[in-house]
Amino acid sequence: AAPRPLMGRFVQQSLLDAAEQLFVEQGVSRTTLQHIATAAGVTRGAIYWHFDDKGALFNAMMDRATLPFECALCVMEQANVSDPLHDVRDFMLEIFRVTEQEPGPRRVFEIASLKVEFVDELDAVRERRSQSQQEWMMHVEGRIRLGLESGQVRAGVNPRTIALGLWATMDGMIRNWMFEPKAFGLMETGMHVIDTLLDGIRARPIA
Repeated sequence: AAPRPLMGRFVQQSLLDAAEQLFVEQGVSRTTLQHIATAAGVTRGAIYWHFDDKGALFNAMMDRATLPFECALCVMEQANVSDPLHDVRDFMLEIFRVTEQEPGPRRVFEIASLKVEFVDELDAVRERRSQSQQEWMMHVEGRIRLGLESGQVRAGVNPRTIALGLWATMDGMIRNWMFEPKAFGLMETGMHVIDTLLDGIRARPIA
């Protein structure tokens, strides 16, 4: 027989897997602990052995997940000072790629963006989103400042404003794509949008 700690971890992961799938299919508020227990093949009492309530289970699911933004951070961390705007482009395209092609990060992002209400017991979503945006601003602002210093970004550009605009564009595109994935290709359309936006802040060579 399997040791109890190992079996306990297996049950816990089964509950988190079941919750993630149900949250995507029917939303967080419409999913009960009984739904989750049934889908995981355990009793409702087993849930309380691992989690105080649905909010605690939801937050544990978020804690174990890797969101598309986080999956793509390694791209931005490989600095390319010779073309900082190319770094920003690669970073955004990798987020689009992960969202479009990797089911795990996409499911959790969909739950956090479209399937949950921002109430106190589910506050992990708000905190995670705030942290992601702060990291985004730090990385992207830094690259735009490098572009200004090297003369690759036109003078007068405000790095914070551009970084915030790029975040809003990326976030909005992903949300719209999730509502109707067949309407457009996220990576393909995203590439054209990103290139247009970044081209608008590039310095033009002197004729």
